[in-house]
Amino acid sequence: MKQKSVFAILFLLAAALTTAAEVRFARIFADHAVLQRQKNIPVWGFAAPNERVSVAFNGQTQSANADAAGRWSVVFAPIEAGGPFELKASAASGEAVVKDVLVGEVWLCSGQSNMEWTVKQADNFAAERKNADYPEIRHFFVEHRVEPDPQSDLRGGEWRPANASTVGDFSAIGFFFAREVYQKLKIPVGIVHSSWGGSQIEGWLSREGMLGSDELRDYALNLPKDWPAADAFLERHVKKATLGDENRNPTPEDEKKYTENGYDFSKWLRGGPVGQWDWQGIWAWRGNGFMARRVDVPAGFVGRETVLGLAESYSYNEIYVNGTRVFAGITKGKRAIIVPRNTWRAGDNSLVVKMNRAIEPEWYGLGFSGSPDDVYLAAGDERIPLAADSWYLMPAFAEKHEFAHSSNNVGTFIYNGMIAPLVPYAVRGVLWYQGETNAGRAYQYRRTFPLLIDDWRKKWGDDFFFFFVQLSSYGANRSANDGSGWAELREAQTMTLKIPKTAMAVTTDVGNPNDIHPTDKQTVGRRLAAAALDNVYGVKMPFSGPLYDNVRFENGRAVVGFRNADGGLTVRDKFSYVRGFEIAGADRKFFYARAEISGNTVVVSSPDVKNPVAVRYAWADAPVDANLFNGAGFPASSFRTDDWPPVTLGGRFW
Repeated sequence: MKQKSVFAILFLLAAALTTAAEVRFARIFADHAVLQRQKNIPVWGFAAPNERVSVAFNGQTQSANADAAGRWSVVFAPIEAGGPFELKASAASGEAVVKDVLVGEVWLCSGQSNMEWTVKQADNFAAERKNADYPEIRHFFVEHRVEPDPQSDLRGGEWRPANASTVGDFSAIGFFFAREVYQKLKIPVGIVHSSWGGSQIEGWLSREGMLGSDELRDYALNLPKDWPAADAFLERHVKKATLGDENRNPTPEDEKKYTENGYDFSKWLRGGPVGQWDWQGIWAWRGNGFMARRVDVPAGFVGRETVLGLAESYSYNEIYVNGTRVFAGITKGKRAIIVPRNTWRAGDNSLVVKMNRAIEPEWYGLGFSGSPDDVYLAAGDERIPLAADSWYLMPAFAEKHEFAHSSNNVGTFIYNGMIAPLVPYAVRGVLWYQGETNAGRAYQYRRTFPLLIDDWRKKWGDDFFFFFVQLSSYGANRSANDGSGWAELREAQTMTLKIPKTAMAVTTDVGNPNDIHPTDKQTVGRRLAAAALDNVYGVKMPFSGPLYDNVRFENGRAVVGFRNADGGLTVRDKFSYVRGFEIAGADRKFFYARAEISGNTVVVSSPDVKNPVAVRYAWADAPVDANLFNGAGFPASSFRTDDWPPVTLGGRFW
């Protein structure tokens, strides 16, 4: 009986090994796939090591031997748009067939959350799904994955033809782009969607790309080899950011002192109470921590019961005022903690919140969510706002913690999991929408963004088109005197237009200063499609807004010239005068300026600046006042004529 059991186990093991070695295509070659027309068509997959594989497609047959790891690849000659076809691989181990394959135009859509934003999250979804029956527009979603090594294949994914029931999950920008192109060309369009909200550009770069860059070579040379090494790397980074010493190891006794009266937490990392710690310099921390600040309390609050508002969180908290614990427990939703009378003292007070990791949603990590208006101290109708960035943050290193394996852990890991398995799937080009996460180091983006384009083109061995979306409007509309990381990121994107076969869609006019995810994705898709139709497909049309070209200063005025002033310069609001310009003299102090259109130039002046030397336009995170367009309806890009040091000059990756 035992012998029979052993034989049965061996038989099942042999069957499993045989099944695992059966010939198959890489996951991207699935039913309903779209392959790129007019280019060589690389096709690859897996079989038993060293097995001979024969692959047939549309009358062509190619053969190859699998390598020692079982990977094989062939290349078919270019064909024109058409289908449906079958793609078939045959070997001694079996046969694999991919059905309903079309040949047309393929675009890789990548970036962060604004590219990931789906059709069902965009404006007018009810109407859009009624205009979604395009079986020759197909979408492949690459699932989120970060890996320390380049992966040979995707874990899953499928091609889905567009219709009312499927389109809601498509990349909105990808679909609206594809629909415009399809309506003009009437040929199949495939969208390979590989993006991740919150991702930084460095995660999308390959290690080889980083090694070729003076900017990132040192980082690449010390890149973690596996997840334990990556976690140790992050531990050192977080310690350096918060403790100033990556080798320091606080003890439980050290951390008990954090809540004592008189403890000086002013050397901790400065931050705000609302928002994940991930976005405040403490990447991927999943554990407990401390938030602290000083509170100036009026004398009238001292003898009264007060309410401490701490926005939203579902976690265990301990709250200390001047070293006295006033609350301990699990709270959910908006916290309104009752603080007994005579707890506060008139004048300066210490407030420390010990936070345990979030219970729900667990992925959120530390930090409050909700509205900044819900962080306050109140006595009756009197309220003191406490949401300003006057808080200090410190992880509890001595307590159990880990790091989330997410999009912002380390460089190259997204490339390894979400781009490497796609190489060298033939594409016409890339649509890219990313940069929000890099705005704090926008000056460095001048080098990292061109590096990414070059890196991917080299990996594919193809000088394909690369079209991108300039950052939209989000945040404050401050004066140019305050500086703007988002404006500097837009500047870096605009500078990238020097690279051949690139184009940019300006979107500041369809942004939302209160929401980093503007929902008008239709306009964005149309503008990218216009760039593709003109630059790629020979359908001549305007595709760009006015771009700064030159400036001359004369008679106390600046005369600014533009390229791409198709149909002349104009404004697009009810007031009919140009807004969004600022002007400065040699003292580098900017003043809001009067601006008038004169042909393809804008004349800028201010009574406060007698001898101007610099002009800036739309130079803010959310330049909602900017209203300069060309006659074709495309907005002007933000710009500056000066080369004064940017506010993000010192921002560096890690």
